[in-house]
Amino acid sequence: MYKLIAERGQFMNIQMVRNAFLWCAIINYGVLLVWFLFLVAGPLWRYQIWNGMFHLSVEQFGAINIAGLMLYKIGIILFNIVPWIALHIVGRSKSSAE
Repeated sequence: MYKLIAERGQFMNIQMVRNAFLWCAIINYGVLLVWFLFLVAGPLWRYQIWNGMFHLSVEQFGAINIAGLMLYKIGIILFNIVPWIALHIVGRSKSSAE
């Protein structure tokens, strides 16, 4: 398999990985924005749906959503933004060393 990849010249370089992390971050922030818009635009109908399944109070429902938004945002920063920045630093130090 590695021979096949090498013949096609499709090895991943730092630039490709950086672009992948950037696009992952953009897509994840889009998901975060949609979640936030649903939370702001229609909290009552979402609460009614979830209350039918889990019997939560309005305060619990709001706290769970806010905690979920914060956890998701931290995940985006840790798993998309930080590696993207690290690859930029590595790429600069590699190009300046050459």
